This record gives sequence, structure tokens and C-alpha cells, in this order.
Amino acid sequence: MSKQEQKVKVLDCTIRDGGLVNNWDFSEDFVRQVYSSLSAAGVDYMEIGYKNSPKLVKSEGVGPWRFCDDAFIKEVIPEKTKTKLSAIVDVGRVDENDILPANESPLDLIRVACYLKDVDKALELVKFFHQLGYETTINIMAVSNSMEYDLIAALEKINQSPVDVAYIVDSFGSLYNQDFEYLINKFKTHAPDKAFGVHAHNNLQMAFSNTLLSAQSGVTFLDSSIYGMGRAAGNCPTELILGYLKDPQYNVRPVYDVLEKLFIPLRDKIEWGYIIPYTITGQLNEHPRSGMALRKSEQKNAFTAFYDKMTTVETMDSND
Repeated sequence: MSKQEQKVKVLDCTIRDGGLVNNWDFSEDFVRQVYSSLSAAGVDYMEIGYKNSPKLVKSEGVGPWRFCDDAFIKEVIPEKTKTKLSAIVDVGRVDENDILPANESPLDLIRVACYLKDVDKALELVKFFHQLGYETTINIMAVSNSMEYDLIAALEKINQSPVDVAYIVDSFGSLYNQDFEYLINKFKTHAPDKAFGVHAHNNLQMAFSNTLLSAQSGVTFLDSSIYGMGRAAGNCPTELILGYLKDPQYNVRPVYDVLEKLFIPLRDKIEWGYIIPYTITGQLNEHPRSGMALRKSEQKNAFTAFYDKMTTVETMDSND
């Protein structure tokens, strides 16, 4: 796909990112209904899970969407519509021998997630997936922790690669509008031949705003999830994005329908979304794992003590 051909595309990652909340324990019917609703809503891509290899990742106690077997996907979604299917892989967690050519797979897009230090390895995977006929993206995680020099060097390599889309990923939900504006300009300057995408987390209630700013700034791939379902504070809600976009392709009503039927009852059983511990980790530019641990403890609402713990400067031993 050439950059000139790009218009805004919505990629719903509910099953993949939402799986981080419930260990990808979605029933086949649940996933089928989500796909049907996203298809009716005109969403461009549905990310159905990870394409990591079970032999390289702990597989006990997790649902099938952690590994996305091609035959299983075809059983769950026997007839695809215009809504394409995506899966994501982590560098070092996928065996290339487990990947079928695109013309034998229900997947259309494979996204490669990496930290800046692994960009070279990620681009080797991108090249491999391209040779198999897949659309590709590279998702640079934890970009809020990136040194400018490292980011520029990575973007210049990305610009010379066959990857279709380069993603800005606000892994910790710590970025504001001005941060996204800065990063978008950096991506445009150093990877001018690529289309761009954004994946925003909602720790600071900025996911929707940052996604809108990105769309208005020429970013074409917008990640979202139904009811914002995703790890910790979750993601930019699909229903908000569809309600904003004026393209007649999109219709938000089917998403509200499946949200009411499936996600409201699910939210009563498991927790995600804007909660103060995730706000604190976002403000401190920290991974939300400490906030997630707090919410699973008996002191889950001890927000002030959590803040004090997270912001206390450890006193160095005088012998050090």
C-alpha cells in the first residue's frame, strides 16, 4: 500500500489488547460476534490476537487468541467480509516456521512489536512477512522512554524497509497532545515514505484526544478497542472514534449493540479502564504493572499510599 493511497483506517484491537485483561479467555461466539459487529460498523481491521509461537511463550492458562492458529481462526470466522484480520507478534517470540503464506492464512496483516533496541530484528521479521505476502506494521513500544538519537536512527532504518506502517505506541499512557505532535513530526521527518499509526492508552484520559490529534495530523492507522477494553487503563474506545469520523463507511450503532450485549456484563466481572493507580503510573511514565498488582491486592483502593510508594526517593546507603 503506497502512502499516497492512504486514508484513515480503524484497527480494532479488542481481542488482542483486551486479552491482556482476561488471558485471552474469549469464547468462540464472543469473538465471532465482535467480528460481526465490527464488520457491520465498517471497521477496516480487527486484530484477533497474537501470532506468537506456543513453544516460545508460556502457554498454560491462556486462551487460543494468544497464539492464533490459522485453522482455528477459519473455524471461528469461516467467511470474512471487508474487515481484514490482523495479528501481532513480539520479537523473539515467534517461530517463522509457524507462519503460513498469506494466501493460505485468514490473516491479512501481521504487526511486529518491538522496543527500539530490537528494531533491526523487527525489520528482519517484517521483511520475512512481506515475502509471504502480508501487509505489515512495526510498532515501537514504550516510545515515551526513547532517546531522541535512538529514535531517529530507528526511523531512518524503517524508512528504508518494506514495512507499510510505522506505529507510535504510548505503552504507558503517559503522553499528552504536545508529545504526540512532537513524535508525529519526528516520524514524518525521518520516515517520510511511510504511513503512520497510533496506539494510545488511557491512563491520563488522553487516548481519544491523542488519537484525534493524530488523525488531524495525517496519521492514517488508528488503533482502538470496544469500550476501551485493554490492559490496565485500556485504549482509545472504538465507539468514540467511529462517532467522530464522518466517512460514510463507518456506522457506530453495531458497536453499541455488541457493547451492550457483551461488554457491559464482562466489565462487571473483570476490570479495565480509567482507575487512579493507572493514572499515577501514567503520570510517572511507568509501566502499569505495579498498579495492576495493587488492584489485585487487599489494599486495592489505597491510592495515596500507592502514590507515596511510587514517588519516594530511595535513600542511598552511605557505603555505596
